[in-house]
Amino acid sequence: MNIIEITDLNAPELAVYTRLTESQLRNKLEPEKGIFIAESPKVIGTALDAGCEPLSFLMERRQIEGPAAGVLARCPGAVVYTADRSVLQTLTGYALTRGVLCAMRRPAPRRAEELCRSASRVAVLEGIVDSTNIGAIFRSATALGVDAVLLSPSCCDPLCRRAVRVSMGTVFQVPWATLGDTPADWPEKGMDRLHAMGFKTAAMALDDRAVSIDDPALQAEERLAIVLGTEGDGLAHSTIARCDYTVMIPMQHGVDSLNVAAAGAVAFWELRKR
Repeated sequence: MNIIEITDLNAPELAVYTRLTESQLRNKLEPEKGIFIAESPKVIGTALDAGCEPLSFLMERRQIEGPAAGVLARCPGAVVYTADRSVLQTLTGYALTRGVLCAMRRPAPRRAEELCRSASRVAVLEGIVDSTNIGAIFRSATALGVDAVLLSPSCCDPLCRRAVRVSMGTVFQVPWATLGDTPADWPEKGMDRLHAMGFKTAAMALDDRAVSIDDPALQAEERLAIVLGTEGDGLAHSTIARCDYTVMIPMQHGVDSLNVAAAGAVAFWELRKR
């Protein structure tokens, strides 16, 4: 292993961990140079299982022959930067990383049509910008058998650090794609693509026309796209109008809605293909 001792975090080669913004890491102008950060041996291992390419590591020395030994053995060409715990603790959020960070090459973007050829249930996310919600939705989608996650162009990046961490690496286990490159590609063009792929679309929304989530017609659909809206206002009226169904989760005690990640988990379970 190429192990490099550091005494502070100002070295230029550590910029990916310490100074570059999420937008700079993503590198929209040159996507092939994009990078994301995976945190903790478990999440890094899941990313490696998915074929992600490691570039470098940052960790305490005790991790090299400890919890990180397994993932390091899989990455013989990667540089390992190591420092005392006191140095690394000055890095914002370091306590949440399980002591190990890995800079990895972003995988090439994929097209929704490629991911959905054999899919029967997909999640479609509109304008969800909170990285915690994105990570939680991916974790539920993976656990509950969703075949793919499709995002409107205004959604938070699933490979931002917090989304990756909250998802516990499931962003590498369920395939995902963006429905378009600009806000103008959603909802009309994105919905047209979903329908062209053979999906019936189910808007999760409060509406007088909404059917209950346990309606047998929903379960009978061979291909169903479950559409979830932004945290504050929910789905846009134009999106709901283009969906084949409007669906609501029956609730009690006057509660009218759930957090989008919680609503997604309920919907993925109830609408799963049996």
